[in-house]
Amino acid sequence: MTITTVVDAQECAVLRVAGELDVHAERQFLDESGAVIAAGHRFLVLDLTALRFCDSRGLNCLLALDWLCRRMNGRLLLASLGVRVLHVLLVTRAVEALACFPTVGHALAAVPAEVRPVWPPGGGPADGDGRDTGDGDDVKTGDGDAHRSYDREQP
Repeated sequence: MTITTVVDAQECAVLRVAGELDVHAERQFLDESGAVIAAGHRFLVLDLTALRFCDSRGLNCLLALDWLCRRMNGRLLLASLGVRVLHVLLVTRAVEALACFPTVGHALAAVPAEVRPVWPPGGGPADGDGRDTGDGDDVKTGDGDAHRSYDREQP
């Protein structure tokens, strides 16, 4: 498993998680992501595009991170879930407890504007609200679809 920091803003971080989240990666995942939360990032977006597998131990890790973020008046936001990971969340009904979004941009739109980082990082020209408009995954405030999550859209 690899965890890469994509954005490190004052109260919000975006981490890209790749590999498998299971009993073998549990300690590493909790240590690394927990350290990000302990550093004051009460909003944590996990880009799960490259997460190939998540079992019940991995699911418990995600629920624990959500609990930690909520204790700091923040939230864990999951973005770009693959079919296998989304299936685990749907079967266990954890999708009802966790905030899931189709893209990182959509997840960041659910972060309060005053702590929301620019997305994508280091992007091109920005529009009037300081958000990049270059790749279609940009943050747009006031976009009704930006807050729609997977939880009730999937069978």
